[in-house]
Amino acid sequence: MNVKISNRSMFLLWFGAAVSMAEIMTGALYAPMGFKKGVLAILLGHILGNTFLVLTGIIGFRERASSMESTRYTFGVYGSYLFSLLNILQLIGWTAVMIIVAGRSMNTISIKLWGFDNFYVWAMITGFLVILWLYSGNRGFNEINNTAVVLLFVLTIVMSFLVFRGGIPAKVSGGMSFGQGFELAVVMPLSWLPLVSDYTRAAESEKGSAIATWFGYFIGSAWMYIIGLGTALAFKSSDPTEIMLKAGLGIYALLIVVMSTVTTTFLDVYSSAMSFLNIKKGDEKLVSVIMGAIGTIVALVFPMEQYENFLYAIGSVFAPLFAVLVIGYFIFKEDKSKQLFNVKALVSWGIGVVLYYVLLRYNTVIGVTLPDVILTGIVYLIAHKIGIAFGRQAS
Repeated sequence: MNVKISNRSMFLLWFGAAVSMAEIMTGALYAPMGFKKGVLAILLGHILGNTFLVLTGIIGFRERASSMESTRYTFGVYGSYLFSLLNILQLIGWTAVMIIVAGRSMNTISIKLWGFDNFYVWAMITGFLVILWLYSGNRGFNEINNTAVVLLFVLTIVMSFLVFRGGIPAKVSGGMSFGQGFELAVVMPLSWLPLVSDYTRAAESEKGSAIATWFGYFIGSAWMYIIGLGTALAFKSSDPTEIMLKAGLGIYALLIVVMSTVTTTFLDVYSSAMSFLNIKKGDEKLVSVIMGAIGTIVALVFPMEQYENFLYAIGSVFAPLFAVLVIGYFIFKEDKSKQLFNVKALVSWGIGVVLYYVLLRYNTVIGVTLPDVILTGIVYLIAHKIGIAFGRQAS
């Protein structure tokens, strides 16, 4: 991405990335917690997750490197290849999730408005629109994205009014602990961790882009979660499309779905291309279009019932990655970008992945990501000290 991203555009970019049906759908999972407890878990989780996101983005800005290139400074070249492959998989998964959610919502709307029922057609149309935006390249990127986000902002205000105008009802049946709610809020910004530097590397300033990224995504994502929570409580439904149709939004509902999906999925597909290009050089636009096409195909067969497990899988990979990367870069001032791999870092990350699934069995009030990051960080600190000690003995 050769275009320079202003602080205002950076804010709008991340706000637009957060405004999506998938985030509303995730917010609906909080209904068993009730409104007050659910909102508290959402806000606290987003505070932590967004802080992780911004710290990672700062590395990309300082080194003017993409997200996967940034991992070379701690994990080495081959380590960055490993995370590039994992990132491509999760981003294709996110692309598929977004297209599925949009396709289902658009199909619901088309049945209501025109009696046309075909999910696959709407999914392919959504994928085509994303690919079309990618193919247009950087021309007018800031202007197009900013205009789209402003319109989304207005439309989400309308959605908020529709959901909360009748007051806040009691919680629905079911069970979700505070720790589980906290974790689901942390995981969403964490899923953007392997993408953030693809954009902050083109930012105007470190401080300005950090503030814009933090508040842009925090406001947008927390808002979408809360809308989803309110939707589930007020209408006993996790599908915001039904609420928009009941309110008579009609074609405007279709517009909300299309715009929110394209502005978010564009980032997923573009960054999957950046991860591929970290491994093998090629034409940025062509690779982006191919990744968009693959994500669209996967959307036609992806089991949406595994969505929550998909979120946890993202956390298991990228929470320990964050811990090792940030400690290596900010504390140890490491630069392994010319080495093939950093064994201590990769082993510490692997232990962190295992620890994540161990911790997932326990229902802690602070979720899984925070204790996993702390424990993985401790593991890497110990590994680093041992490495220094062996180095001294060898000399």
